[in-house]
Amino acid sequence: MINLSDPTLAQLGWKPFFSDQVSAEQSLACQPVRVMSVHRGRVTVAGEGVEDSISSIGHVQGGPEDRPTVGDWLLIDRTTRSLVRILDRTSLFKRPAPGDDRRIQLIAANVDTLFIVTACDQDFNVARIERYLVLAREAGVRPVVVLTKADLSPAPEHLVEAARALQSGLRVELVDGRDLASAAHLAEYCGLGETVGVVGSSGVGKSTLVNTLKGSDSIATQAVRENDGKGRHTTTVREMHRVAGPAGEGGWLVDTPGMREIQMSEVASGVDEVFDDVTAVTLECRFANCVHADEPGCAIRAAIAAGTLDPARVERWRKLAEEDAANSGTAAGRRSRAGKARKRR
Repeated sequence: MINLSDPTLAQLGWKPFFSDQVSAEQSLACQPVRVMSVHRGRVTVAGEGVEDSISSIGHVQGGPEDRPTVGDWLLIDRTTRSLVRILDRTSLFKRPAPGDDRRIQLIAANVDTLFIVTACDQDFNVARIERYLVLAREAGVRPVVVLTKADLSPAPEHLVEAARALQSGLRVELVDGRDLASAAHLAEYCGLGETVGVVGSSGVGKSTLVNTLKGSDSIATQAVRENDGKGRHTTTVREMHRVAGPAGEGGWLVDTPGMREIQMSEVASGVDEVFDDVTAVTLECRFANCVHADEPGCAIRAAIAAGTLDPARVERWRKLAEEDAANSGTAAGRRSRAGKARKRR
């Protein structure tokens, strides 16, 4: 178990959005707790006067989104400590499970800000950053790109500029994850009751950054391989960590395992928002069903020819949109099959 020093609900991130979902009768019989970590069949939870591990099995009534994930708020029975209900979420990060188009993997719930962590080495990849940005925009969460290991790049400021160019107003922070003074300005995103998700590839320094912000080195870290700059999975579970702060004023960081594959599914609005410069041009095409290939009056091809759209960015947009359309169709079929199975019970 983790020592949370008996936090209040407000410190844990309880907000009117959640309290409005609980009736007076429910508040007498049930207690709100937040999921701190997820393990096979069980979740670690914390609330006022509660720190326990409870079963997450038995509540599931539908698909994977009916299972609790890290960051969720639950109602548990005050007497039996059994799971009664998962409260509606302010945000949810999910992805198709790698290698399995039939299953959805939940990443984290009720996140306010997403730190997209990437290193200033071979890991820096605008296409991968865009994928994380799509997930953040689809979930309605503020994204912040955090660049680490600046000493590995001869010109890290150029990487900062490249990241900022991906979307208007995008916050990009260059930090030394090992140095509290360098990372201190990230604490502004981690105020009382705030929850920050930390995502990125293995070896980019996510766990090191979390250790620095929480004021301890309790999370194991590993060096990356010198030959290709890739790291091994150090974090194996999704877990919330309390940010160091006076009088319990720090918020929460959700450390996540490195993700090698980030498939897009049911994120059409996120794609549109991240690539709003491209989608705005599509509205000028002569035909509404233009596929931007050989059709006459294609505004996308005209913009590329005029130099106002980057063809590489257009190709990344096209790839993400097509991937999302294919995976979203699979997800719809999966829900339909699950619904039919429930009706047969």
